[in-house]
Amino acid sequence: MDSKVTDKLKILADAAKYDVSCSSSGAKRKNENKGLGNAEGMGICHSYTEDGRCVSLLKILLTNHCIFDCAYCVTRKSNDVKRAAFTVQEVVDLTINFYRRNYIEGLFLSSGIFKNADYTMERLVRVAKKLRQEYKFNGYIHLKTIPGASEELIKEAGLYADRLSVNIELPSDVSLQQLAPEKNYREILVPMGNISQQLLQAKEEKKLFKSAPAFAPAGQSTQLIVGASAENDYQILQLSSKLYQDYSLKRVYYSGYVPVSSDNRLPIITEPPIIRENRIYQADWLMRFYGFDSKEIVDEQQPHLDLDIDPKLGWALRNRHVFPVEINTADYEVILRVPGIGMKSAQKIVSARRFTPLHFEHLRQMGVVLKRAKYFITCQTKSLQRQDFASEAIRRKIVFGDGSVRSALLTQQLDLFSKAG
Repeated sequence: MDSKVTDKLKILADAAKYDVSCSSSGAKRKNENKGLGNAEGMGICHSYTEDGRCVSLLKILLTNHCIFDCAYCVTRKSNDVKRAAFTVQEVVDLTINFYRRNYIEGLFLSSGIFKNADYTMERLVRVAKKLRQEYKFNGYIHLKTIPGASEELIKEAGLYADRLSVNIELPSDVSLQQLAPEKNYREILVPMGNISQQLLQAKEEKKLFKSAPAFAPAGQSTQLIVGASAENDYQILQLSSKLYQDYSLKRVYYSGYVPVSSDNRLPIITEPPIIRENRIYQADWLMRFYGFDSKEIVDEQQPHLDLDIDPKLGWALRNRHVFPVEINTADYEVILRVPGIGMKSAQKIVSARRFTPLHFEHLRQMGVVLKRAKYFITCQTKSLQRQDFASEAIRRKIVFGDGSVRSALLTQQLDLFSKAG
């Protein structure tokens, strides 16, 4: 590999690491006409498929030159960093060569903004178009849509990319104006809406014409930075819920704020808020797969997620009137809300109980985490718990463990307080 290209790769791959809005593709692009690669059942960016296989992609920026000066961004124009830019052909060559060496299974391409949005977006589209049409590349391609780019360019991008994403970055327009004054919510939400409409239109056309061209078959995603601005978890999850409902996003990704530059508009932190980021991901999972509304998880009175316990357990402890749940008769949707029971376990429970009454040992074999679930369920009206603990006592026992001295003492004290009250 040319030494100049190698130097560029080091700079632009490192700059791309802060963008987390990529994961398993979900695309089904098949290899046709003896082309190169495919996206059948594949994923991207060191993600894991359902069978446990790890897959990867070439994740780079087209350039880290940028006309914007976003306070939180490593490529902001006022940052004193090494700058570089790939040509369209260099990105194509890197993708093909890395794929042939079995280093990657796809491409994730983003970019800083040079000159203007359309100028940058046009080059991103040229990369994808060249890979598809000239090199017959059928692997996964994820293109980052540049805010402010024209509708025509976004539509063309969707013809060659498996997934498109527009990073909303901050949870409110107020914060965006404060930390990224050259950007605005309209330039982000308009293309997001255009992509959503194109996805719907392509789906309808496919029903009528099998040969209709696909448009971003793996959908669209976005990224929110957590901790760079003052919004609480309630505001973040409310926004995510709205994005899922209004724009049919496949994923909202959350990135704990990493201090990459000095700016008095940014909070002073010693390390990224990793635990908070993880709790928000768990809450997002509850909204997408477990039937929870965002307001059930956090609300205006309790706007912050509990960092010590997962949000599903937090909801259960606040809603003890729903429990205990009788495993042999409860609806699937209710079983899903029991801490320690995941989607696969809930499906196994509903399927298995048609043939035999279930006992706790059955649940253990199905993968149910009984050290959590036992406080919230019964099997044939029987419980593993000899007494009904107060919510705070359950919380302590789960956090510190059933056998810990501290847990036992706290549990006794809390039970006494509960009875006294």
